[in-house]
Amino acid sequence: MSELSNFDKALLNLLQSQIPICSHPFAALAEQLHTDEHTVINRLHELKAKGFLRRIGTFFDSSRLGYRGVLVALTVEPDAVEPVAKFINRCSGITHNYEREGQFNLWFTLLTPSADVEQKILDEIAALDGVRNMIRLKSNRKYKVNVQFKL
Repeated sequence: MSELSNFDKALLNLLQSQIPICSHPFAALAEQLHTDEHTVINRLHELKAKGFLRRIGTFFDSSRLGYRGVLVALTVEPDAVEPVAKFINRCSGITHNYEREGQFNLWFTLLTPSADVEQKILDEIAALDGVRNMIRLKSNRKYKVNVQFKL
C-alpha cells in the first residue's frame, strides 16, 4: 500500500471523532483542512479504494435497536486468511475483522437482528475453504471502548 500524505492523515484523524452533524459534513471538514468539499470527497473515495478506509458511519446502541452481538474466532489456514477475511468484510453486520497470531488467527464481531440471521452468516463463513474451527464468544457485559488511531 502506498503511504499516506499529511493531508490524508489529518482527514482520517478528523473522521474518527469530529464529523459534524450538518447538511454538508464534508464541506465542514474541508474548511478545517483548508480545502474544498470536492477535494475531501474525492480523497475519501481514493482512500477507500486503496483499503485505508472501510466505511464511514456512526455508532448506535445495537442492543436497544434489537440487535445481538457476538465475537467470533476462527482457525483459518494461512493461505486462506485473505480470501476468508475479504468474504467476512462483505457480510452485513461485521463491525471488526482482524488477524491475530495463534491457533485462532482471524477474529471478527458480528451484529445481527436475530439468532437465525447470525446462524446463517456463521454457517456460510464456516463452510469457506480454509476455515478449520470456529468459536463464538457471547458477551456477558457490554464495554464500549473508544478506539481512535492517531495518524
